[in-house]
Amino acid sequence: MDSDVIIVGAGMAGLSCARALQQQGIDCRLVEASDGVGGRVRTDTFRGFLLDRGFQVLLTAYPETRRALNYDALDLHSFYPGALIYTDRGFQRLTDYRRRPKEFLPELRSSIATLSDKARLARLSSHVTRRPAGELAEDVTVLEGLRARTFSERFIQTFFRPFFAGVFLEPTLSTTWRQLEFVLRMFSTGRTALPAGGMGSLAEHLATQLAEDSVTLRSKVESVGPGLVTLGSGEKLTCRAVVLASEGPEANRLVPSAQSPPYHEVTCIYFSCSSAPIQEPILILNGTGTGPINNMCFPSRISRSYAKSDAELVSVTVLGNPKGTNKALNTAVRAQLRSWFGSTVESWEHLRTYRIAHALPSQRPSHASLGSAPQEPGIFACGDYFESASINGAMASGRQAAAAVAASLGARNGETSPDTAA
Repeated sequence: MDSDVIIVGAGMAGLSCARALQQQGIDCRLVEASDGVGGRVRTDTFRGFLLDRGFQVLLTAYPETRRALNYDALDLHSFYPGALIYTDRGFQRLTDYRRRPKEFLPELRSSIATLSDKARLARLSSHVTRRPAGELAEDVTVLEGLRARTFSERFIQTFFRPFFAGVFLEPTLSTTWRQLEFVLRMFSTGRTALPAGGMGSLAEHLATQLAEDSVTLRSKVESVGPGLVTLGSGEKLTCRAVVLASEGPEANRLVPSAQSPPYHEVTCIYFSCSSAPIQEPILILNGTGTGPINNMCFPSRISRSYAKSDAELVSVTVLGNPKGTNKALNTAVRAQLRSWFGSTVESWEHLRTYRIAHALPSQRPSHASLGSAPQEPGIFACGDYFESASINGAMASGRQAAAAVAASLGARNGETSPDTAA
């Protein structure tokens, strides 16, 4: 037997599963098709820049990352607690006044939010932070939830739509309200940050906690069965249990009965420039509802490590996978950036465009949070599509899958498995 457990996929769910299994003394091996760990949480080094594969952030209040990661070692750098929103009246700022109370009066004349909107947002933030653990919110869409709380339509369209469309990667705000409450609680009770080594360093940090030689890279799995994993090379790996920790469509290919929801697509475009027109470490939203851009930022303003010393990095997020060539899309994005920042944009150098097909699983109302689930005898699955669509959800599902596997193996041996759910 090659290992007690073979985990297919070394993304955040698979790494979390392996960590939990090895903490219980269960031998496991991760098999990954790509050339590195992390799955969708990867960072490329290119011409002196750190390019995350899709704009992502770490919410430091995530319970799973707080449990598994050493924040000091990751050298986290925080965003400004608020957003800069481009509107028909130019750039306007919206600040989290609980963290920056002195900003309240200067922003009173903002046309984005009425005083009533700001009061409702404060009440909503307070509500989600105080909701008892385990108590479920109503299962309606984000848009329905916002309108039920009588936020003004202008505030919904100029702030909530681009902000949460950037979080959930869908512009109609059709994600379940339960997911909004979870994410808003994380934003409200912790920092929004980037690690100095890029988002991929989260996965690399997890991997360092595993036993040596736990991960086998560049090894695509051809098929799985109870106690058996067959690689594309023809090599057969034997085990006592298999965990599918790949994206939903890949898990479904390997085990047709495996659940796989629809996924949202996203496109991320990177430029470099000599000087950032916005010097703050702040998220920038498109509040006009027009043009390809949903949100952007200058990651090197959050952490200088994202760019070489004489340049700044520009990250632009476009929802979906727009038709046409990258050149045509980059031209349209540059034209919109020029309308925001002026002719200086013409000198910005395009670095890379990432089109990410399976960026985030859809979580509409009635989405069931399953944690992990046996797919067939001896075959388990985990991933953010079983939990909340987030880094936290992926890691939680991986840990829960490890608990299920440990219980299964213990039951086969006539033993009582240790509790890993805490």
